[in-house]
Formats: sequence, structure tokens, C-alpha cells
Amino acid sequence: MIDTTIDVINKLGLHARASGRLIEVTTRYRSDIQLGRGSNLIDAKNIMSLLMLGAGKGSTLRLVINGPDEDKALEAIRDLFAARFMEAE
Repeated sequence: MIDTTIDVINKLGLHARASGRLIEVTTRYRSDIQLGRGSNLIDAKNIMSLLMLGAGKGSTLRLVINGPDEDKALEAIRDLFAARFMEAE
């Protein structure tokens, strides 16, 4: 199990388009993937849960991944966040 943090650095935070891109990544993996703050974690494969999270720019989120491909999932998620969800700044 991986339990780490990740920073939201893109200009608009985890809005609809960014959440959609995150779903495209998370649903590729069999592992359970959760995001949130503290013990309040949501399913990172559920668009409505991601939107309700309300993670704006500068938010630090807890990322928990558990499953057979957790290392690959972590790398892909980190890459997406680092690329600012492929949005122009």
C-alpha cells in the first residue's frame, strides 16, 4: 500500500476537465486509488467525488493506492499532476 501526498499546482485546481483527465488515468489501473484530506478519502475513479473534493490550486492531498499495480498508478498520477493536467497556464 502506498500512502503519500500530492500537491495541486495547476491554475484552476481539480476542476471538471482536470478531474476528467485524472479519471482517464486512474481507471487504467486495477488498484484502489483514493484522494482526500486526512481521513476523509474519496474514490479517485469517481468523477462526482473528485468534483466534490473542491481541491484548488495549492491544495495538498493525501493519495492512497492499494493493489497489484500501485507503483505504476502512482507514477502516472504524479506525472499528470506535475504536467498540470496538460493545461496551458
